[in-house]
Amino acid sequence: MIRALVTGGSGTIGSEIARALAKAGNHIYVHAHGQLTRAENIVADIIAAGGSAEAIRFDITNAVETQRALDDLLKTGAIQIVVNNAGIHDDAVMPGMQPEQWSRVIDVSLNGFFNVTQPLLLPMIRSRWGRIVNISSVAAVAGNRGQTNYAAAKAGLHGATRSLSLELASRGVTVNTVAPGIIASPAIESAFPRDAIERLVPMKRAGQPGEVADLVAFLVSDRASYISGQLISINGGMI
Repeated sequence: MIRALVTGGSGTIGSEIARALAKAGNHIYVHAHGQLTRAENIVADIIAAGGSAEAIRFDITNAVETQRALDDLLKTGAIQIVVNNAGIHDDAVMPGMQPEQWSRVIDVSLNGFFNVTQPLLLPMIRSRWGRIVNISSVAAVAGNRGQTNYAAAKAGLHGATRSLSLELASRGVTVNTVAPGIIASPAIESAFPRDAIERLVPMKRAGQPGEVADLVAFLVSDRASYISGQLISINGGMI
């Protein structure tokens, strides 16, 4: 059974990705940092539906802690699917942004990507098969006022995806980025009134987490074996 790690797996999009990958027959490690109980509940749901999953907790911004957690997982073989979904917002217009706001967001989305992915690469390469999907945002493609830090962090994943895909192309490992737009969640419902969504999104609705999960599930399947180094937007036609 192929093993998959979904960082930020306790969140709205991450949990749907975990469920979709479990439904496809993979063993899922549902990662959390501050919401381990929620990750455990998602694991229980996956198991109840006939899937295979475990909850795992570590701070992806802490390289030593992350390495230790991943070393434990690697004792029983390669992790062949990695979905770097973890990310945070700490919004402010840049003239008023504090250095800590900048560093914290960069640390989770970009340094966290390195801390998680790099230790898993050699075992993945040796297995001659792997899938890495990085979750970005429409903010990194189009920009968004008040999110210079978030846009910079997620845009950094685009360059990393392209370069890493070239390094791994001959090894049976694909690397892609998915950039969601406005996706339904409790936070989105409070931030975007219906009329705002209709104005911003040509399809006149928010996307569903399951729609993002379906795209990720395709990209990690054998059907997507010739897709690598790509930035794929899923945003209802926003850009």
